[in-house]
Amino acid sequence: MADHQLISTAVHDRLPENYVRPETQRPRLDEVVPDADIPVVDLANSDRAAVVAQIGQACRTHGFFQVLNHGVPVELMLAMLGVAYEFFQLPAEEKAKLYSDDPAKKIRLSTSFNVRKETVHNWRDYLRLHCHPLHKYVPEWPANPPSFREIVSRYCKEVRELGFRLYGAISESLGLEQEYMKKVLGEQEQHMAVNFYPKCPSPELTYGLPAHTDPNALTILLMDQQVAGLQVLKEGRWIAVNPRPNALVINIGDQLQALSNGRYKSVWHRAVVNSDRPRMSVASFLCPCNDVVLGPAAKLISEESPAVYRDYTYAEYYSKFWSRNLDQEHCLELFRT
Repeated sequence: MADHQLISTAVHDRLPENYVRPETQRPRLDEVVPDADIPVVDLANSDRAAVVAQIGQACRTHGFFQVLNHGVPVELMLAMLGVAYEFFQLPAEEKAKLYSDDPAKKIRLSTSFNVRKETVHNWRDYLRLHCHPLHKYVPEWPANPPSFREIVSRYCKEVRELGFRLYGAISESLGLEQEYMKKVLGEQEQHMAVNFYPKCPSPELTYGLPAHTDPNALTILLMDQQVAGLQVLKEGRWIAVNPRPNALVINIGDQLQALSNGRYKSVWHRAVVNSDRPRMSVASFLCPCNDVVLGPAAKLISEESPAVYRDYTYAEYYSKFWSRNLDQEHCLELFRT
């Protein structure tokens, strides 16, 4: 029964056996750097060259940055998180209608990461939505809560616009023309994962999501302002990303690492859970068109810096990514020249 799979339908006093990580794979929460800052870029800065330089620097050093004054209305961000909580508070039998463990399904409620393949599960339930073009997918989205489709549609549009603006700055920061990324990635798909991490009785024994990189081009993350959980690997140490008020967190996906010929980093990141309160995050993914051919930008290849990756289609990349375990070696390694 689907509602037995979901961890958000019951209160748990102890961690079930199949969520306990082997000793060597635990998060070691006491070793995490608690107050490291990841770069913050104010997009309202009128000095465009400075914004472009800051974004380029962040992509090189961290692969992650937070943006302020990003144009997505704060009340819409709050409404998005609010309706996400409402959805996960629906009765179990209502949620069970949407449950599926088939990764190919465009719209599904599921748990962990890839339930069919993994031996140890992750402390996460999530709603996966395809978001572009909206008119094609919205009719299949949850009709409950009643405001869900309207709020999430508005949020998706805003985030897409922001993603395209960021592509412009990222392209320029590499010395490419402003439209380069948007053009080369084709008519982009857009997906969303609404992640719910319930309170966990033993956070030190499990993960919300173990270390992974994102297979797409760009990820825009709306985080719970009250509860931290995202951690990023920097120089061999895990650092906690503490949410800034009204900020969105941006990270480079594998495809931008390939397009930049390895200059920009798609870095390992993970989600940890905590024992005193649940946490919500909404990840929006901009993904290349499936049949578009990807590889390092020609302008970034020279005798001094030869191509690091071969050309491939996104469809080929994505099927490789999903056929492996989340925390195996970086999937881009399989596409080196």
